[in-house]
Amino acid sequence: MISKSTFDNAMARLQAGDQQAAWEIFERFVDRLIALAESRLGKKLRRKIDPEDVVQSVFKSFFARQAKGQYHATSWDELWGLLAAITIHKCGHKIEHFSAARRDVSIEGSASFFTKRSHAAWEFAAREPTPAQALILNETIDALLRPLNERERQIVLLTLEGWTTTEIGSEVKCSERTARRVLNRVGRRLQEILNEQK
Repeated sequence: MISKSTFDNAMARLQAGDQQAAWEIFERFVDRLIALAESRLGKKLRRKIDPEDVVQSVFKSFFARQAKGQYHATSWDELWGLLAAITIHKCGHKIEHFSAARRDVSIEGSASFFTKRSHAAWEFAAREPTPAQALILNETIDALLRPLNERERQIVLLTLEGWTTTEIGSEVKCSERTARRVLNRVGRRLQEILNEQK
């Protein structure tokens, strides 16, 4: 398949440090990820957080981890899912930060400011992914995380950011075996959800 060979070529070039490949991947997904970040943050938080900044952080994390061989996507769809998951995770951190009592944006006056470039990006990005697709992705991730306890959620979210089980074990104070067990269980549940959606 042309798409598959294009993907494999791009990832091989990226792994070899080709900056043009990195730019092509950035251009392919940036507008979709900005739209996703915008949908997750909501109108009030966007006064404090620029979705474009979130997406820049997503790519920074992705490229750093990819260079270390920590990501193994096998198609453009899988890569989109990975980048979308990282975006949702980073938005979650921002929401938690600004929802703290002293920073709660819901008690502040309203304001609205978008640069021309940002506004144009929102309009273009609204076409892809569709709201239905973004909703399905969000609901799938939420369904995976909902039954987990706090430590298990952290294990899954750190994995989505590309952390190794060794790094995760050190961060959340658990054994690598425990981290792998949690990830295996979540992986099985994800497969069940995907089968139900077919």
